[in-house]
Amino acid sequence: MYTILLVEDNEMNRDMLSRRLQLAKYRVETAIDGQQAIEKSLSIKPDLILMDLDLPVINGWDATQMIKTNSETAHIPIIALTAHAFTEDREKALKYGCDDYDIKPVDFNRLDKKMQKYLIG
Repeated sequence: MYTILLVEDNEMNRDMLSRRLQLAKYRVETAIDGQQAIEKSLSIKPDLILMDLDLPVINGWDATQMIKTNSETAHIPIIALTAHAFTEDREKALKYGCDDYDIKPVDFNRLDKKMQKYLIG
C-alpha cells in the first residue's frame, strides 16, 4: 500500500480527497501547511506528495523547494494541486521542484493516473 502525504489547508478539500484516496487503497497522511509538509515528509517518507500551493505558514512552492533540496526527501514525487490554471503557474510549480501539476477541482481519475505514473512507473 502506497503512502500519500496530502497537503491541503482547506478542510473540506482535504476530507473529500482523503476519502477518495483511501477508497482507492492508498494510506493517507495529511498536513495543513507547508511547515507540516516538510516535517512529515522527513518523518514518514511518503511515496508521493500531493501539494496545495496556497498554504499558510510556508507556501507550497517554498515547501516543495525545501523538500526537493533535502537529500532525505528529494526523491519523493510531488504533484501540485492548485486552482491556479495558467500556463505560467504550471511552469512556476515545475521550476520549484514539483514533478507534475493538476488543477482543482480535482478530477480523481486523472489525478490517479498521474499518481500511478510516479508510483509504478
